[in-house]
Amino acid sequence: MTAIREVPSKVRRFERIGAHTHVKGLGLDENLNAVKVKDGMVGQERAREAAGLIVQMIKEGKLSGKTIILAGPPGTGKTAIAVAVSRELGANVPFIQMSGSEVYSSVRKKTEVLLEAIRKCIGVEIHEMRKVYEGELTAIDIKTAAHPYNPYQKVPESIRLTLKTKKEEKTIEAGASIAQQIMQENISEGSVIQIDAETGRVANLGLSLESAKGKAYDVDTRKKIPKPSGEVMKEKEFVYTLTLADMDGINARRRFGGGIFSMFMGGSEVKEIDMEVRTAVDESVKKLVDEGKAFIHPGVLFIDDSHLLDLEAFSFLGRAIESELVPIIILATNRGVTTIRGTDVKSPMGFPLDLIDRSVIIATHQYDPESIGEILRIRSEEENVKLEKKALEKLTEVGAKSSLRYSVQILSLAAQNSRTMKRKKVSAADVEKVDRLFMDIGEAAEHLRKYEEKMMLH
Repeated sequence: MTAIREVPSKVRRFERIGAHTHVKGLGLDENLNAVKVKDGMVGQERAREAAGLIVQMIKEGKLSGKTIILAGPPGTGKTAIAVAVSRELGANVPFIQMSGSEVYSSVRKKTEVLLEAIRKCIGVEIHEMRKVYEGELTAIDIKTAAHPYNPYQKVPESIRLTLKTKKEEKTIEAGASIAQQIMQENISEGSVIQIDAETGRVANLGLSLESAKGKAYDVDTRKKIPKPSGEVMKEKEFVYTLTLADMDGINARRRFGGGIFSMFMGGSEVKEIDMEVRTAVDESVKKLVDEGKAFIHPGVLFIDDSHLLDLEAFSFLGRAIESELVPIIILATNRGVTTIRGTDVKSPMGFPLDLIDRSVIIATHQYDPESIGEILRIRSEEENVKLEKKALEKLTEVGAKSSLRYSVQILSLAAQNSRTMKRKKVSAADVEKVDRLFMDIGEAAEHLRKYEEKMMLH
């Protein structure tokens, strides 16, 4: 007999660290007051408290279709606050993050890109009651007949099934379509199946733990589940969570024949979805909501560097926020008074004045040295980097002199230098070395200015 030995697996943590991996929420107490350091957030108390009020209104369904502007210098936590808002709303609330430059495409209109992003942020939770046959398959008898075009081939004609639950046992007869599904899924005695009484769709839920097969095999790739309780014929509630964009795509494929052109000609199925399709989806969703069969979960659309949008895109957003089905739109910018793209008009943040007037504006400010040091400490823990006290002080000094983003980059580089030197902790010498090897934005500008005459001009 072949000897089998179990080898304990070593589970490794996902090691890719993003810029905002450490953000878990807004870091507010029960009274929506910002705690100095909480949930990965440090400082920016006024901005976090303002965002906390917005989150509460979103949860109560009172802020749908509003626009929030995050305005502040680079590296002051605008994206972190938007990510924290999504964390506070929960995993089921759609959150889409994009840049203002993503709306420009050679194959799609700007308005189509924005509209698709908006509809991806509207979640629809659909509840449906359906009658199903559910139980452990204890007996199966498939009757076959000769193929109408090939007398040497047999095809399923009907099927007789016996389903058993903890309460009762029932035998049912079904036609060729159900028999064919049973054969295709390779379903046999001992399996727990579910048959939709209306559509005849068969679902293989797994192998029953109480069946002979479920008890016989220690190693089996099939999922094992307990025998269903209650009656064989029952009414069950099914919950589906889709976005409006998902429903748009499904209806567009139905209308255009399920992608035949894509299959045979190699082209994309639908580049842009017709407005009639979206209108039909909206009407069907409203009907489901009125009947109590669906619930709408407005999400968040976060557009970073939104000063890159042009007047046409801003005009579309201004119209979109007045619609009934629209998410919360958060725009972030680090511009002051600048030209609105596509015009020669100067405006605060590069936004049209009418859009600014209909928005709530949250300001972010430069971090103080104490906040910079705390953020660096949190980042070092997230990246599993051990810092000496003097190294943290040196990084904080660099961040206060240059920028927080530069000091975070230096942190990772200093940790790499420390590992190269076979040291367990990052020292101040590591920080000083990498700070000497690399340049911040001010040093880079001065370096280029020094050699400006030798640079190529375009």
